[in-house]
Amino acid sequence: MKKILSLILVLVALGIGVVVYIYYPRLNLITGFAAKNMCSCVFEADRSVKSVVLQDNNFDPVNYAEYEVNDKEAWATATVFGLKERKAAYYPGLGCVLLPEDLDKTAFLETRPNRIQSHIAKPYPYGHEKPHDTSFAEVKMPQLEKALQNAFFEEQGTRAIVVLYKDHLLAEKYAEGFSERTKFLGWSMTKSITSAVLGVLEKQGRIALDERDLFLEWEKDQRSEITLENLLHMNSGLEWEEDYTKISDVTQMLFLAQDMARVQLENPLVAQPGTLWNYSSGTTNLLSGYIRDRFSSQQEYLDFWYSGLIDRIGMHSMTLEADLSGNYVGSSYSWATARDWAKFGLLYLRKGNWNGEQILSEAWIAHTIEPVEGSSGHYGAHFWLNAGGSYPDVPRDLFSANGFQGQHVFVIPSKDLVVVRFGLIEHPEFDLNIFLREIVAAVE
Repeated sequence: MKKILSLILVLVALGIGVVVYIYYPRLNLITGFAAKNMCSCVFEADRSVKSVVLQDNNFDPVNYAEYEVNDKEAWATATVFGLKERKAAYYPGLGCVLLPEDLDKTAFLETRPNRIQSHIAKPYPYGHEKPHDTSFAEVKMPQLEKALQNAFFEEQGTRAIVVLYKDHLLAEKYAEGFSERTKFLGWSMTKSITSAVLGVLEKQGRIALDERDLFLEWEKDQRSEITLENLLHMNSGLEWEEDYTKISDVTQMLFLAQDMARVQLENPLVAQPGTLWNYSSGTTNLLSGYIRDRFSSQQEYLDFWYSGLIDRIGMHSMTLEADLSGNYVGSSYSWATARDWAKFGLLYLRKGNWNGEQILSEAWIAHTIEPVEGSSGHYGAHFWLNAGGSYPDVPRDLFSANGFQGQHVFVIPSKDLVVVRFGLIEHPEFDLNIFLREIVAAVE
């Protein structure tokens, strides 16, 4: 019996050793992701530690992490076999921020955004009152309900779906443990929020798409030729590696950098601006830095994203998370309810007009959904497109904000539809073509 026990212990030790050997170079990133996601899910989305461990952080290699969560001081730490502890701390109004290894939660980020969150006495989606109970003769409700049910089978990983049709809440459904009050992380859907904030600035005449000489650091080299449009189109020509499976530009930025706007700022050109499409989260955080430079104070920068766009359309549940330098992480970190994310889609469905107020110009919307050369019809200005037929059984005019693990805000102008989906499984494992085809078929 002792020999068997000793053998088991040896095998366990060997197993741990193999895991550490394989993952040690990436432990900083693994524990960084684990701590940051745990902190945000608990303190921003009001989720339980157990649910985050079993669901959100339950994938290889993040599932090796062990946690400590301090409710009183609002922080979370993560380690793997006791190694590479990382801490993320919660700052009200700015979400959870991953701290450097050698620093504890201190007086960082003292400036917080001011929010004007007045109750709008209109039915949802244009207000905060109960939505109208509306029926449409052309909508086959049993068929629509079946489409939503199909998306909620256990292996589909869906957490929330909201469908807007002709400015009305047509249907919504939530997985157990989630509701219309649950805040969801948009991941890269945040990129589309960043694009919209730039659209507000453009509508106000404060920026222009053909601007050059965007940063002082670029004034003496070819990077001065990069335009704002190049950044929005992801074809700046700047070096960037968007690979989440290893130590790369994007993982180092999200889990090691204190000022995420500077990571892409400091990269060299590898192609002429406008000639190479290359998806880059660093570019979006660089745009967040560009927006910051448009304001004379940090307070104005923090406030504008809400006063100019988010609170202006009643997305009061939304929180934009910041990095340690106080920049909004425009590439990846924004939280809101599924209903509020649907409002964002409705703003674009209505060509920038929100209940009679033109917040984004129609020209900006048109530019947003024009395919970028080199993207095979799949990308516009920080929105994804169906012009290239990614979803062959869905109208080609569909465009969307997309995020990691299958977060989506779909806008289908020809069908007067906004479809929001949140989950943990993404296309093609969760077949978006089938999902969207079934919903569209129910309203034809």
